[in-house]
Amino acid sequence: MAFHRAPKAKQKPRSSIVFLVIAVAAISLLFLVSSLLSTNGSLFSYNASEYIAKLKRPKYRPTGNEKYLYWGNKIDCPGKHCDSCEGLGHQESSLRCALEEAMFLQRTFVMPSRMCINPIHNKKGILHQQASNESSDERWAANSCAMDSLYDMDFISETVPVILDNSKLWHQVLSTSMKLGSRGIAHLEGVNRVELKENDRYSNLLLINRTASRLSWFMECKDRNNRSAIMLPYSFLPSMAAANLRIAAEKIKARLGDYAAIHVRRGDKIKTRKDRFGVERSLHPHLDRDTRAEFILHRIAKWVPPGQTLFIASNERTPGFFSPLAARYKLAYSSNYSNIIDPLIENNYQLFMIERLILYGAKTIIKTFKEDNTDLSLTDDPKKNTKLWQIPVYTMDEE
Repeated sequence: MAFHRAPKAKQKPRSSIVFLVIAVAAISLLFLVSSLLSTNGSLFSYNASEYIAKLKRPKYRPTGNEKYLYWGNKIDCPGKHCDSCEGLGHQESSLRCALEEAMFLQRTFVMPSRMCINPIHNKKGILHQQASNESSDERWAANSCAMDSLYDMDFISETVPVILDNSKLWHQVLSTSMKLGSRGIAHLEGVNRVELKENDRYSNLLLINRTASRLSWFMECKDRNNRSAIMLPYSFLPSMAAANLRIAAEKIKARLGDYAAIHVRRGDKIKTRKDRFGVERSLHPHLDRDTRAEFILHRIAKWVPPGQTLFIASNERTPGFFSPLAARYKLAYSSNYSNIIDPLIENNYQLFMIERLILYGAKTIIKTFKEDNTDLSLTDDPKKNTKLWQIPVYTMDEE
């Protein structure tokens, strides 16, 4: 019996399908790259290979054998700052101290999921406003922000493993520690880190709930003159900025090209108060003078050649305050790159994180205060001066 065979459908050439797949993949790749690049700048122009490698590092994955360290649900709390908070720099000092202890104890640090924003330090500033003729005290509305909107937790975890206190893992740790009873958790105050590490009573616990200094967390690490005791440098947390903030900074640095940068701290630092005789006094008597444009021009002339681009980061809000510097330099502010920054930032801390990355990417960086002997600074007044109130000096003739 003969069988009738249906004719086989003619197959399309495989080559056309492969070509289509490759074309789609190429278009997707181009779209991804273009989303990372600004129209005039390139993400890959500054320390490219190292930077991209950091973004591609694997996410932190707990092994299940971790032990944990908890200092509180807010930086500097428990303590005097539970109902208030200091600025970003002070909070970073406290956070760095807690991270150092976690490193020393070889424990995972349970990081507060939010950072308090001091309203004094959350003003938008004249350099970041649309109005050009009026000074304003306009502020961002937020009084706190998500910690992972400032810092890259996976990046930090490469040095010190961290989890956030609003994570599922943290709730699992709490539940397990409760079930373990005395072997699971201890609430400690006044125990130094050496004893926490060497005493089996503490070292074998799953979770140490630690109450740090009631003044500020960083008081636990107050012996900063002992260089061997410092495990994390000041630059650690600034360099751990959230990925989107790092990308924004890279785009701006690419546009700036070869540039110098100055950080001009005025605002709260130039405040004065009257003594009992009615005489105005300041903790930084030369700062108001030294951070004015005409004095900045004189100070930085030996470090920054004429014609160079000068990036300025400042909390000064007076319109045109730094304009005299344009006689010698090409001035740039973060507000010049609002198309990059505005979609990202919701508070002044995020803005400063970006500006700080730009500052430290400069060929020459000049700080307001000298923080170590190698720093270039606008003033010779010491940064840390909490006792000696002096009469302000406003001209060179008053010296």
